Formats: sequence, structure tokens, C-alpha cells
Amino acid sequence: MTIVASLAMSSPSTLAASEVRAAMITYGELLHQYRDVINRLNVYPVPDGDTGTNMALTIESVVTALKDLDENASLGEVGGIIAKSSLMGARGNSGVILSQLLRGLVADFPSEGEISAPELADALHHADVLARQAVVRPVEGTILSIASAGAQGALAHKDSLVDLARGARDAAKEALAKTPDQLAVLKQAGVVDSGGTGLVLLFDALCHVVAGDDLPSAPPVDSIDVHVHEDPSEHAVELRYEVMYLLDADDTKMAAFREVWTGLGDSIVIVGDHGLYNCHIHTDDVGAAIEASLDAGRPRNIRVTDLADQVIEERWVREATGTPVEEVHVDAPTTSVVAVVVGEGVGRIFRSLGVRQLVFGGQSMNPSTSELADAVRATGSSQVVVLPNNKNITPVASQVDALVEENVAVVATNSIVEGFAALLAYDPDASLEANATAMRASACNVVAGEVTRAVRDSATDAGHVYEGDWIGLGASGVLAIADSIAAASNQLLAQLIRPEHELLTIIEGDGATAANTRRITEYLAEAHPQIIPEVHHGGQPLYPYYFGLE
Repeated sequence: MTIVASLAMSSPSTLAASEVRAAMITYGELLHQYRDVINRLNVYPVPDGDTGTNMALTIESVVTALKDLDENASLGEVGGIIAKSSLMGARGNSGVILSQLLRGLVADFPSEGEISAPELADALHHADVLARQAVVRPVEGTILSIASAGAQGALAHKDSLVDLARGARDAAKEALAKTPDQLAVLKQAGVVDSGGTGLVLLFDALCHVVAGDDLPSAPPVDSIDVHVHEDPSEHAVELRYEVMYLLDADDTKMAAFREVWTGLGDSIVIVGDHGLYNCHIHTDDVGAAIEASLDAGRPRNIRVTDLADQVIEERWVREATGTPVEEVHVDAPTTSVVAVVVGEGVGRIFRSLGVRQLVFGGQSMNPSTSELADAVRATGSSQVVVLPNNKNITPVASQVDALVEENVAVVATNSIVEGFAALLAYDPDASLEANATAMRASACNVVAGEVTRAVRDSATDAGHVYEGDWIGLGASGVLAIADSIAAASNQLLAQLIRPEHELLTIIEGDGATAANTRRITEYLAEAHPQIIPEVHHGGQPLYPYYFGLE
């Protein structure tokens, strides 16, 4: 950040590799700051609330790769890293489009030297063209419109690098303000396009590096009022699944692949070249969407998301950010439940099991006693059970009873799956004492396990753990150590499963993939055929898999 003041003083006429790197790092920081804001704005085409997250994760892969690059790397080397890492790390529809914009931007960067203002203007125009080519059915009022406006703003000011950066930024902001007039869904919600908001930050980062302009500050998430006129959960998703994968393919077969996909769904974005493509589609036929790739090459890193699980994301965003939400159940039950959850999918499952109030937190973000107390008061019941779902949160939860008028009992669940098990015995019409007793007994019937990645070297009873290893955790500590998620999961299950076990609940979090889940279920079918696996999408960070054996 400190280098930009001197850059602005000298009004540079060319952009060096170091400035390109600085712009990308600054952009990554801005997306991180604006992530929740962008998620809040997302109402098109599926209200899944993840545009900011996907764009941030896409750029995070770029920034990570750039930081590993030698500080004296050439412009060509920096451009190559941006192109490759954005393609490999692209997440979601918005992330794939962003990766194509970045690939187009750096495609014609010279191998050595610096890039002039006219060359940068041409590069932005090229990025715009390639991004539109990647989207099968381009829609105006989206990130594509902002990319086009930015490119036109740059072309109109290409005699000066500073004027170019500011011209691109100002044109992009003007186009963003017009997006509600281009898309009815944006006008109805009273917001601008989310992906376009994320792209404007790229031009802000460029202006900061080139001209020393101040960076924008993200507004509070709860200051953004999204007008929701009807409950999206009342309506079915037009296309049920989001399918994404990397495809190692014969370039000559991609036109046929694209044609097949055109008949299978919508929101189709295909980015890449030279034998490697990142492919995204919304479809009702997951099998056909994956099988189509086999005629062109070999798919990998397959990710399938059930969009029907995400259509009520607007409600979860409001709850997670503290914005008041009209309670669905007007009459409070005799005994309510407050649960600490991490991940929107986990939250939805807890809601479906009768939880009245959710508090968002977990291993790396323990909620405060006051947050739990506020949730207890919000239930409207005089008797409340609290499920901490983490041993670190239980002591905090135990303080709540003394702070509220309601009678509170803590069922000391140590994991999400123990919380699930406890809720199987929950009776909203029963007394607090009866519920607490039954829920504690039910929680004890589950054997819990978790898979995560080691953040430091450590000696354990299972062996020496090195930073970056995948580890499987049980109640007694580390039980499995492996170099892959699937291997750690299967080793952990081998330690946990007993002859009396019949059901395994698998909760997928960040890092879980369809391939890894398949490896786990295939292991179960071969080694423990008596076990019935039940898979849920939890979306929890840090832990790709939670397991619960009953």
C-alpha cells in the first residue's frame, strides 16, 4: 500500500509488473472487505447470496500465487500467474466470469518491460470481449455491462495512465448505477448488481496503485436494504443444481461440448484454452452435465450445489447480519431451542428440526454470552434449551441463565452432529427439565468425528502431525493423519465405526467435493456395508466433513 503515494506523485505513463501485482493484491483486500456487502446485494439469477464469497475466493487464489512469485518477476510471469491461478481457483458463476476477464486482461501483456496506457486500454477491451464469449447467454445489467463500460471508459482516456484508470472506474460506476434500469429484479429489490459491484473494486484498486486515489470503505451490511416482496422459499428453483468442474479437454471438441450444455441448462460459463477449461452450469440433470464432459476429455474437481437449498439465503443473510426478520412461528412453544451453528446449510437443518433462534459461531468465532442471551430473549418462550455445539462455547452458554428472566438449560453438545442428535428428542410442548434430560441422553447416542487441516506441527497419539496435513478428530483427539481429505476421512471412520453402528450422517463443509464424498461412501460400501450414509450440505468453514455415527 505504501508504494502508491510515490507512484501517484510521478504520474506513471506505464504499468510495471510490480504495479500489476500491487493492484491484484489491493483488489483482493477490497473484495475481502466487501464480501458480505456483495453477498447481500445478490438477488439475480438465484438468490444464493454467494457472489461476494465466490469473487473473493477467486482472487484469493490469484493473490496467493502472486505472493509466492519472485518479487522481481517479469510482467509476462505475473500475467501468466494471474491467468492460470484465476482459472484454477474460479468459484461460482461470478468467479468464472471474473477469471475470464482477468485472463483477457493479461493475455497480450509483453513478456518483458512495462505496459503503456494504450496497451492497457486495449487489454481491458480484450477482457470485455472474451468475457462475453464465455457466457452462453449474456445478460445486460450484470458484471458484463460493468466490464464493457470500464473498457469503453479506458479507451476514451488512453493518452494518460492516470486518466485511463479513473475513466474506467468512473464509467464502471456510472454503469453500475444503471443496472436496476436494465434488470427488473434489481429494481424490485432496490439494489445494484452484485457482481458489477465487485468488478468496480478492480478499477478502484487500479486507481489507488496508479494515481494514489483513496480506497472506498465498505458500508455496514445492515445498512443495505433489500426489498423482498415475497418469500423466495415459497417458489421452486427453475433449475435445481449448480455444476462446476475443471475439464482437461481436446480444444477441438469444446464447441460440441458447449452445444450439448446449451441444451442442458442456463447460466453457462466456459472459460479456458490450451486443454484446460473451467465449466459452470445451472441444470436439472447433473448426470448429463457431467457425462457430456467425457466426450471432450476428463473432468476433475467436480462440485455440485443444490440451489433449492439456497433459495432462502436472503433470510439467512438477514439473520447472520442481525437484521430483524419476521418470525415464521408467531406463537412461541412451551420450550424453545437456541443453537450455535456455523454454515448456512447447518443452520437450515437446525431450523427444520425445530430450533427457534440461531447464533452464528463455532470453533474459530465463539459467540459472546450477550449474543446467546439476546437469542434466548428473542425466542418468546419462558423455558429455553441452549445447544452450544462446541466444547469451547459451553462455558459461555452456562452463564446465560443468570443474565435472563427465562429459565435456561444447557445441553452440552460438543459438535454439530451431537446437536442434531439432541434435537431428535426435542419436544416443544414438553417442559424444560424433560427436554434437557431427553436431549442429553439422545446426544450421547452419537459418535462424532471431524476432518480439518493442521495449522501447525504437533505430536499426537496418532503420530506426528505436520502443518498442512489432513487430520481426523474424535472425542479423544487426533485419530487419523493423511495427505488428502478422503484418506483422513476414511482412516477416521475406520477408527470410529463399531459393529452396532447403522447410520452415518455426513455433513459437507468448505473443501468437501462430490469426488471426496464419493470416495467416502465407496469405502463404507466396501468395508462397512451395514452403514447407511446420509449426506447433508452444511457449508461450515475449516471442516470439510462432520461425521455422526448412530
